[in-house]
Amino acid sequence: MNPAQRLVAATAKDGEQGVRAPCPHCIVMDNNRQTDPLVLFMPSGKRGRFAVGTPVLDAARQLGVYVESVCGGRATCGRCQIEVQEGNFAKHGITSTLDHISPKGPKEERYERVRGLPEGRRLSCSATVQGDLVVDVPQDTVINAQVIRKAAVDRHIERNSPIQLCYVEVEQPDMHKPLGDLDRLKVSLEKEWGWKDLLVAPYLLPKVQKILRGKPAEDIEISEGSWGVTAVVHRDMDSSRPFIVALYPGLKNEAYGIACDIGSTTIAMHLVSLLSGRIVASAGAPNPQIRFGEDVMSRVSYVMMNPDGQQAMTKAVRDAVNDLIGKVCAESGINRHDIFDCVFVANPIMHHLFLGIDPTELGQAPFALAVSGSMQFWAHEIGIEVSPGARLYTLPCIAGHVGADAAGATLSEGPYRQDRMMLLVDVGTNAEIVLGNRHRVVAASSPTGPAFEGAEISSGQRAAPGAIERVRIDPVTLEPKYRVIGIDKWSDEEGFEEAAKATGVTGICGSAIIEVVAEMYLSGIISEDGVVDGSLAARNPRIFNAGRTFSYLLRDGEPRISVTQNDIRAIQLAKAALYAGIKLLMDKQGVSEVDTIRFAGAFGSFIDPKYAMVLGIIPDCELTEVKAVGNAAGTGALMALLNREHRREIEQEVSKIEKIETALEPDFQQLFINAMALPNKVDAFPKLSAEVTLPARKVLAEGEGGDNAPRRRSREERAARRARD
Repeated sequence: MNPAQRLVAATAKDGEQGVRAPCPHCIVMDNNRQTDPLVLFMPSGKRGRFAVGTPVLDAARQLGVYVESVCGGRATCGRCQIEVQEGNFAKHGITSTLDHISPKGPKEERYERVRGLPEGRRLSCSATVQGDLVVDVPQDTVINAQVIRKAAVDRHIERNSPIQLCYVEVEQPDMHKPLGDLDRLKVSLEKEWGWKDLLVAPYLLPKVQKILRGKPAEDIEISEGSWGVTAVVHRDMDSSRPFIVALYPGLKNEAYGIACDIGSTTIAMHLVSLLSGRIVASAGAPNPQIRFGEDVMSRVSYVMMNPDGQQAMTKAVRDAVNDLIGKVCAESGINRHDIFDCVFVANPIMHHLFLGIDPTELGQAPFALAVSGSMQFWAHEIGIEVSPGARLYTLPCIAGHVGADAAGATLSEGPYRQDRMMLLVDVGTNAEIVLGNRHRVVAASSPTGPAFEGAEISSGQRAAPGAIERVRIDPVTLEPKYRVIGIDKWSDEEGFEEAAKATGVTGICGSAIIEVVAEMYLSGIISEDGVVDGSLAARNPRIFNAGRTFSYLLRDGEPRISVTQNDIRAIQLAKAALYAGIKLLMDKQGVSEVDTIRFAGAFGSFIDPKYAMVLGIIPDCELTEVKAVGNAAGTGALMALLNREHRREIEQEVSKIEKIETALEPDFQQLFINAMALPNKVDAFPKLSAEVTLPARKVLAEGEGGDNAPRRRSREERAARRARD
């Protein structure tokens, strides 16, 4: 763990009296003993202790984990399927085994006999808790599943694909010309298409003669006629030898590729016609590696503590990629064997795990990449189920914690192509930051953790129907109103409650977490230091005593949704890490402000720029110059898929980008502490102040709000010293 990460962790560990603050997701029922089994549900990350014999479905419902069941627990609908993950999950303090769940009973056995259960699946209405468990809720069983927000972009990309379809008519064999069939094919391709010195994918060698004669061959669709064939030729660099990667009888006029962004939380994929450049299908899915750890560093820890951890995570992500390929192909009616080129981007740890590389070195200084440059090889070599001759390309990584996804976003937005100073931020569990213009580009990463995605928030959840996504608070009455994913109306509009009963209001997702904390600050509920003002409780029941601190009630009912002091601390820690990283880059560039800001990534697409600036996630800037650019990493992958010159472009630019390692910067700790305040302890926000009335600084006296500013500053300073040491 680098010093920046230790700073975040150390600050998070310090409770009000030096005691570790409880994880908001670790919901321990009051009537349960600490000796009761601990059950963790993934991908939500919610957990709690339950008595032995508790049905897994009941445990899920008590924690607010969505597991569908329409038969009332009779084990007849099969909608409540779950999977038990085996292994030692050190981050969560759980050793999960199949012995910790009850054997199949008569109802479950009858369902399996009559309707069948996929291998490893159990019915949560029948299975009971017998010990500590890590339970995965398969996304294919969830109707109310997470909304995958990494969509395709509408952008014209000039085509110069490495793949070319070449139809030729090959001279038939002649006893007087003893040239082999493959060699005559090469002659025709050179004569008619100019291809010289062609190589051939090895799998084609035993098939060439049958294909030329129009006879059936494995994996080849035969059309009528013979000696007229379409060769699929791949050449990436002008200096490289071209490859025949596929061969078809007759005229073939279909060729496809995939552009894929493997994120820590979400995998997003586009299926693209290499002939027209059209995106024919897009799909996304949660990254199944999340069950091994919510953030990248916890996944590195899992590899270090489990001998088969790397292989398990590599298999999980490759299986998910293959499932997505099947999904986009089924949606578009495309044969997956017509996919001839694949481009992938990912952060460094996801990149290494996808390629089958142990990421352990990335978990400790000097954060050495096994490979930083672009890679290209046969897709089948790592088990990607496309054409057996398909090629796979990965964009280069910028540095140990600034990966190929940041390179893709940089290619997409092109700060190096303009004169203005552009800040590009991809907000995730590990935020990647790029700042620069055509003269100089610098980059860094910041360990923001999963709070922005709801993983460390008491009522937090991922973006799914039922999640609150927008919040406004009346500055006079302190009454909130909110929007919920799946419901068109605001909560104060007629008809909302009826819609809410049908959809359910289940929690609060990342974009709303940003807004509610910012709104609490703007309305005076919390101070500049993030302390909930307990004095307001006397006149407004929405501010209530939660023990040593106060909380804000956002929604009453079932479930009861509130914003706690710990929730605010989690957001402060995350945003401070990000802002400190940005300020370091600004200092390196010698600038006090930026001209334009681009939010990349699924989460960035739904952040309101005003609230991001009110919190101090990003520096002061004209609000009109702050824009969300969607999945810019995926757009970069798309550009590299459709135009090989873009590959050369980003390979060249990455070699010029200067990487700033926050762990080695002595100013990071002070910048972090300054950034804990809203929007910042020392930095002015004049452009924001022209648009929004920021509250006057309010310093709470000792005891107010259950927190103490001097003690808090001392705590932060101790954490800073710990990180520096």
